[in-house]
Amino acid sequence: MGLTGAMLTGFTGIKANTVGVDVVGDNLANLNTTAFKSQRTLFETLLYNTITEGEPPSAETGGTLPRQIGTGTGVSTIQRNFSQGNFESTGFQSDLAVEGDGLFILDRNGTQVFTRDGAFHLDATQTLVSNNGMPLQVFAADETGTINTGALSSLVIPLGTESAAVATSQVVMDGRLDPAATLAGAGAVVASQPLVTASGAAATANTALTDLVNANSIPLFATGDELTINATKGGIAITESTFVVGTTGSTVGDLAAHLQEVLGINTDPATGGTPGVTVSAGPDPAPGSLVIASNFGEPNAIVLDAGSITNNTGVITSPFTFSTIAPATGEGVTTSFGVYDSLGNLVDVRLRAVVESKSDAGTVWRFYAESEGDTDLSSVLGTGTITFDADGQFVGATGTDLSIDRNAVGSSNPLTFTLDLSGLVGLAGPEGESELIMASQNGAPAGILTNYEIDRDGVVTGVYSNQQERVLGQVAVATFINDEGLVAQNDNLFLPGPNSGNATIGAPRTGTAGSIIAGALEQSNVEIAREFIGLITYSTGISASSRVVRTADQLLQELLLLAR
Repeated sequence: MGLTGAMLTGFTGIKANTVGVDVVGDNLANLNTTAFKSQRTLFETLLYNTITEGEPPSAETGGTLPRQIGTGTGVSTIQRNFSQGNFESTGFQSDLAVEGDGLFILDRNGTQVFTRDGAFHLDATQTLVSNNGMPLQVFAADETGTINTGALSSLVIPLGTESAAVATSQVVMDGRLDPAATLAGAGAVVASQPLVTASGAAATANTALTDLVNANSIPLFATGDELTINATKGGIAITESTFVVGTTGSTVGDLAAHLQEVLGINTDPATGGTPGVTVSAGPDPAPGSLVIASNFGEPNAIVLDAGSITNNTGVITSPFTFSTIAPATGEGVTTSFGVYDSLGNLVDVRLRAVVESKSDAGTVWRFYAESEGDTDLSSVLGTGTITFDADGQFVGATGTDLSIDRNAVGSSNPLTFTLDLSGLVGLAGPEGESELIMASQNGAPAGILTNYEIDRDGVVTGVYSNQQERVLGQVAVATFINDEGLVAQNDNLFLPGPNSGNATIGAPRTGTAGSIIAGALEQSNVEIAREFIGLITYSTGISASSRVVRTADQLLQELLLLAR
């Protein structure tokens, strides 16, 4: 081979180890580069000069070994390490990291490029882009929040835009209805003084209001008199209403019908008894009395007194005196909650519940639904039952589909929704009191998109000021059969290479794709200690190879001296 060959062999060592130093330098330079994947240099032997391949053993002698002289070393490959880097919490909701296999997909002027660098932000068009302005590719969602995984698109998060109001369609109730409550066996009965005409005859439903007189024969009403009606029901004040004599109605029966509506008395036969407002025919109460019979149970008990109906324009300012002639029986519970119409108007709803029956099989409660937001005169929405078994567990409910009239308010009419009562239990409580609350409802007023969240499945959800949420899209992830075959580019980008295989694009946590961590970035996977060891090793290799070259040179100089 000769001394010249030795010099060339030493040169290959210098050249190969120099590449190793270059790789280490690149790794250390990118120690703090987001999601950087380190590389290592692998070496291979170069061509061997074979003097003899050796001889097999014989009967007289042993075999001989091959006689080969190598010609040095070279770089066989530079291998990229795609192992997971550590995660750093950043506090930026737009920062993303892939935990496991997969790369983010970016659009570079219509070409797909790939990266593990998840440092994204919103640009001036509110599109989620990388630091170099390339849009992140996602599966888009339609207006209903359904994700279309058939095509990729850029993700626009329109912060500050308004969402339409959402009408309530379901109300979920929660609570405990204590079976120890007494049965609702009767409603309160309130009666006025006997009403008479100028001739002394007892009033009937057909008697004109202007024919009524008091004990001193003074007319109680004149055409155009404005009556204001106030009362309480279950201890809760009823919204004030007005009755104009001759306009709203002209007879005692008209006034009775008006009272029945504004007091929210439910006349469904299923409620039991004879609830409503009537004119008594005697003997008890006395003929001509207005009789107000409420629905069963204390929560439905109606109370009126001398100041409940006032004549704002007439001579007799307090035309009626009322007294309770029979109290309501039966404990219960009352609750109020709000629902939204299609314009986002909040409409109050009240539920009153009383015990209807008890048996060895369980307990049945009856609920009464009302809303003073109903544009009809009556606040009654409906009534239904809630049944519990002997263990206090919910069995079923009736009358849960409710409708509120919203005539001439500009919203969709009517507002219909369903009560979900399956979360209630019929168990006794430590204090013997029932509890009934609204757990949730799916309506909302108009809101503004104020924030967004990204979960581990990569689903991007917009959060509105009205607490509503809407799916905006899902981050797409690309996986490759051989990540090490990807070709690195500048800007933390990769392109598919001849040995990487084609990209398989899908949702996170499907197939081999990893999950998404929001608010965090993947750090470089460079191990500084290993790189310093490599730096020492490569520099030693260069020094040793240099010594070979220098020694061969010295020997050549000695040979040249022999010729002098």
